[in-house]
Amino acid sequence: MLRQRVLTALLLAPLVVVLVVLAPTVLLAGVATVVFLAALWEWAVLSGLRGTSARAAFLLLAAFGFALLWLLQVRAAGIWVVVVGLAWWIVAAQWLRHFAYAAAPTGENRALKLAAGLLTILPAWSALLLLHAHQPYGQWWTLLALFIVWAADIGAYFSGRRFGKRKLAPQISPGKTWAGVYGAMLAGALVMLVGAWLLQVRGAGLVAMLVLALVTIGVSILGDLFESLLKRHAGVKDSGTLFPGHGGLLDRLDSVFAALPVIAAGLWLLTRLQVIA
Repeated sequence: MLRQRVLTALLLAPLVVVLVVLAPTVLLAGVATVVFLAALWEWAVLSGLRGTSARAAFLLLAAFGFALLWLLQVRAAGIWVVVVGLAWWIVAAQWLRHFAYAAAPTGENRALKLAAGLLTILPAWSALLLLHAHQPYGQWWTLLALFIVWAADIGAYFSGRRFGKRKLAPQISPGKTWAGVYGAMLAGALVMLVGAWLLQVRGAGLVAMLVLALVTIGVSILGDLFESLLKRHAGVKDSGTLFPGHGGLLDRLDSVFAALPVIAAGLWLLTRLQVIA
């Protein structure tokens, strides 16, 4: 399984890096829309939405949402959508404390989970574009955000395997441990410090970016746990089988969806406070 995960990552990571670094924001928005809609399809399946027509209608609604968000982005109002995303993760953290909440396969619970999907993925899309359009170094800040999540995932995997004893949330995700959390924090924080230094951040700005990294990684873990909660409710191991060794799109993007609004809002705020350039 580890070999499959590594090979898949080696194939996909360069494609993502090239897209983020070389593509204009409008092209990135188009590609991200397709990918995020595909992730929403998996979310609809986990939520219990039955029937291809019903899922297609849900995706059509989401596509309309992306179009509206693009208009907000053009008018420089995308930050408010990101703030909504941040507020959602506060609510999601409370949801995770009650494993059985909305577990029953009722219409009301299905609608609640579909709404949660929109609140997760639409703000992440706005955050991605806000980061990419940031001046200066927008594409590099975007890449750094992804690197932080990837590094945290790797750090959690190896530290969890080596030192993991105390479980983080055994009812939701039995494989996650507190040692994994600490490994994720350490790896992600180191990547942030190196990346921010290369992007000309110095002094107090580095301290602020370190704090931002730790908050980002904490929220990214919430994103991972929330998707695990959906999978436990649905009685499945993975959200899909698209990537060998990795599962579906949601299995790869759950942490990214949670992390992007935190990074985007943090960078936006620190820039306006003139902590960083």
